[in-house]
Amino acid sequence: MPDASQLIVWSIFLPIAGSILLSLFPEKSDRLRNAMSFFISIVTAASVIFILMAVLNGRTPEFSILTLAPGLELSFKVDPFSILFGTIASVLWVFATLYSFGYMAHEHKRRRYFVFFMMSLGVTVGIAFAANLITLYLFYEFLTICTYPLVIHSENEESQAAGFKYLVYSFIGAAFVLLAMVMTYHHTGTLDFTQGGIVAATSESAFLWQAIFVCFILGFGIKAAIMPLHAWLPAAMAAPTPVSALLHAVAVVKSGVFCLIRVMYSIYGTDTLAHLDLGLLLAVIVCITIIIASIIALKQDVLKKRLAYSTISQLGYITLGGALLTSMGLAGGLLHMINHALLKITLFFCAGAIITVTGKEKISELRGVGKRMPLTMLAFAIGSIGMIGILPVNGFISKWYLIVGSLDLRYYLVAVVLLASALLNAAYFAPIVISAFFRKGDFEEAPGMEAPLSMLVPIVILAITCIAFGVQINFYVPFVEKIAAYLL
Repeated sequence: MPDASQLIVWSIFLPIAGSILLSLFPEKSDRLRNAMSFFISIVTAASVIFILMAVLNGRTPEFSILTLAPGLELSFKVDPFSILFGTIASVLWVFATLYSFGYMAHEHKRRRYFVFFMMSLGVTVGIAFAANLITLYLFYEFLTICTYPLVIHSENEESQAAGFKYLVYSFIGAAFVLLAMVMTYHHTGTLDFTQGGIVAATSESAFLWQAIFVCFILGFGIKAAIMPLHAWLPAAMAAPTPVSALLHAVAVVKSGVFCLIRVMYSIYGTDTLAHLDLGLLLAVIVCITIIIASIIALKQDVLKKRLAYSTISQLGYITLGGALLTSMGLAGGLLHMINHALLKITLFFCAGAIITVTGKEKISELRGVGKRMPLTMLAFAIGSIGMIGILPVNGFISKWYLIVGSLDLRYYLVAVVLLASALLNAAYFAPIVISAFFRKGDFEEAPGMEAPLSMLVPIVILAITCIAFGVQINFYVPFVEKIAAYLL
């Protein structure tokens, strides 16, 4: 097996170096560029999987680049939580890369798209594998810079406005994170991620650490789309669908949630969070987000915007799991990090295929589309069932853990919120599926393939994977439970 520490560097810097190489290809060299992009994504995913095997064997690979000051180092360390996020991102990036070939075939500036698409992969893995807050912060900032050209790819007025909003929100969030980092370093002398945390709050310092935590929430909560910090996310739907899928399922929003949980458990620690009542504070905020975002989703006629508000709501599940501060709750949140990624990328890929083939973007225009695109809409139905939380699709198990975790703490209102959210999910997903299959429209059966093969294959594989993860829970649930135990 290759050395896991070296593979850390490989998995982060290969996509970045590869993106520079892609920038040298001629604009119209689609076949060569596509082949190189796919190769980069495959090798990156393989490297991360080799690291996963090392972590499963009890190792914690590390790699240090530079010491800036005592307790302040640019370094990487892969623990069980790191590898969870890194594996989700790198594996799903392979599917997003393949999907992009069909979706972007007739788009302009494809070279620029794939350059920043691949660069974002390396930066996302860098966030996952960061050993401390300073390394995480740098890659977190790089992610904003790398994804901005993807958000504004269409270069129309809507995308330019969305890109501006994305930058403003992201940089304001980064300022709050930087402030919180400086204060944390000043009072602890380190920013290293440590089991049990590095903060030791006393009654005299309680308000200080509560204020710092609020800064972290304001900072990372923007990319995690916690309301009212969410407005950039629906606007970013102006981006191409593969980018939307990465924004919502894999990279940006998951980075925000990942960073929040990392701060909670590797900087503050369970005892400190409980002592300062910070878990309860965050739980209240995300419960409000879960319900309000679901209600707004009901009112959206544009399919991608309905999926966007669904994402805002579903991200709350992950953060809520962390805020419960129990093994059952945290495991539920981490399980939903996996399940939401699979379900939402499937749904966005379906939406992109519908837009590509039919040109329809509004839900009210999709009556009978199941006749034209049966496999796509079947996959959409599977994703919808999973988001509601119905067996045999994978969304059930994470919601089960979250509800049980809430009841264990006697947080009955939180359990009610989760159940109400499931009903709201049904209310805004079911009509789409019913209209597609059981309402007569203007669509006819496809004379050939219902969508480009490079788009259809990822959709079908991911939909099948959602069912497999719903049925074969022993494949991944025990590992997630161990990650929760590690963080606690």
